[in-house]
Parts: sequence; C-alpha cells; structure tokens
Amino acid sequence: MRKNLITGAASIFLLISLTACGAGNTADVKVAASQTMETRETGMMEGSDMMDGNEKMNPGNPAPDFEMMDLNGNTVKLSDFKGERVYLKYWASWCPICLGGLEDINTLSAEDNGFKVLTIVAPGQKGEKNTADFKTWFSGVENTADITVLFDTDGTYGTQTGVRGYPTSEYIGSDGVMVQLVPGHADNDTIRATFESIK
Repeated sequence: MRKNLITGAASIFLLISLTACGAGNTADVKVAASQTMETRETGMMEGSDMMDGNEKMNPGNPAPDFEMMDLNGNTVKLSDFKGERVYLKYWASWCPICLGGLEDINTLSAEDNGFKVLTIVAPGQKGEKNTADFKTWFSGVENTADITVLFDTDGTYGTQTGVRGYPTSEYIGSDGVMVQLVPGHADNDTIRATFESIK
C-alpha cells in the first residue's frame, strides 16, 4: 500500500513537471511516464553501440552516439567520452524549471564527481530560440560559466532517446549504456546518488 502511494505521488509530480515544461499533449505525457518507469526498471533504450569492444556492465542498451556543436563551435561526440560515465541534461531557455536548475548544473559541472556533465538544447525546436539568439541570451545568464551546452540542431538525438519534455536527465554508464532517462527536475544530490549504482 505504501509503495503504491509513493508511486502514485511520483507519477503526479512527473505529470505536473512534464506539463509545465512542454511535454506536449496528454498522450505524450502518459507515454513519457510509461517509458520512464520502463527505463528505471529495465534500462531499455534502443540505439547504436557507442562503445564497441567494451564489456557491458550496466542494464540497458547502448546510447546512440551523437555529433553536436558547442557554444564555441567545437564538435563534441558522445563517443569522445568512451570509458567515462556521462550525465546529459536536456533543457530549454523558456522552461522555468530548467532555468531554476542552471546554477545547480553549473556547480555540478565544476566538481569532480567521476562523471562528465553535458547539457543539450534544441535550437528552433519546440519553441526554442535559434542558435544565434540562444548564444546571445545565454551569454547574459549568470552562474553558467562551467556549463557545457550542446546544440541538437534538428532535435534528432532527443527524438532517438525519447525526450518528450524539459528538463530530462539521461544517465550513461562507462560502457556506453543508457541506464536511465528520467523526465523532470533532478537536484545534484539525486544525480550523484543515481550514479552511485552506475558503473
């Protein structure tokens, strides 16, 4: 009974978070909630094998590799971090929950937690600014000096991994496996605690 109450409360929070930051229609929210539960329980996500030759240590399927530009025009690939654990945060400049978490992400990015922190925005997608306008806007945002922002310019990677609302957290193990995809805000303590069980 207690477990059902906790699960129910978590589902309500998830629905509120997704609705607040543009998860889409009700059907999308229900699908996202369902996928989140499946991901937490089985780690099931489809994608290409980013870490060929590495022994699989975590439950789930390999995260798709990507090639994106950062704020300075440098190309960043997920496969650049082979053998490292990676935390990806999807967010949008118009999402108040995302903006409220930027200082936390900046702090997390500056620390040595044993995992790499990257953030992803999708310019021109789902109401996001275009790349030039985003860069101008972001340059004026305080407490973001340590945040790495990557541009998913056509939204392909977000679609591949099942992102339906902002913010969304993706946890990738050192074997390249996407262990969890979790919609909604995650504070730094939650992110660190989640990585404790990810190899």
